[in-house]
Amino acid sequence: MTIEIYISTDIEADGPIPGPHSMLSIGSAAYTADKQLIATFSANLETLPGASGHPQTMKWWSQQPEAWAVCRVNLQPPASVMQAYHTWLKALPGKPIFVAYPAAYDFMFVYWYLINFVGDSPFQHSALDIRSYAMAFLKNSYSESGKRNLPTEWLEEQPLTHIALDDAIQQGKLFCNLLQNNLQRES
Repeated sequence: MTIEIYISTDIEADGPIPGPHSMLSIGSAAYTADKQLIATFSANLETLPGASGHPQTMKWWSQQPEAWAVCRVNLQPPASVMQAYHTWLKALPGKPIFVAYPAAYDFMFVYWYLINFVGDSPFQHSALDIRSYAMAFLKNSYSESGKRNLPTEWLEEQPLTHIALDDAIQQGKLFCNLLQNNLQRES
């Protein structure tokens, strides 16, 4: 049986879609099902040639000066970052499963960058959305399954910082807490 490694991932970007806009930073935290953090990856990326920040996103960033400053230091070329990320994923001791909150946004950027700069995604076409998983587990509507409605012990009082690796670790803990509760309910 292949071991699944849950790759909780958060990205920061300067717009709503990759290509016209750039991924600014990526953070991933690799967890086992029993909530062991086994590895992390983070990098800040140079912007894409010809891309520009979306006005609404850049307005939001103007209100997040600390997070902006963190994601704009030690910039690396996107091709180098994504090759290093791909290598990191392949070296993990199991099958990488992309996990995010929300998965649609983060996965869109990660997948596009992997295909564009590496030509391959170890995640294939799959991503697990934490909020959707919570919805199914709690038997609530999607709108009632957001973080504000989750048990506080699942959140572990970790603030959302908009620093990619910090947020990936926070989301990974949330996912593992949800996963453990789901597995306990089944047994």
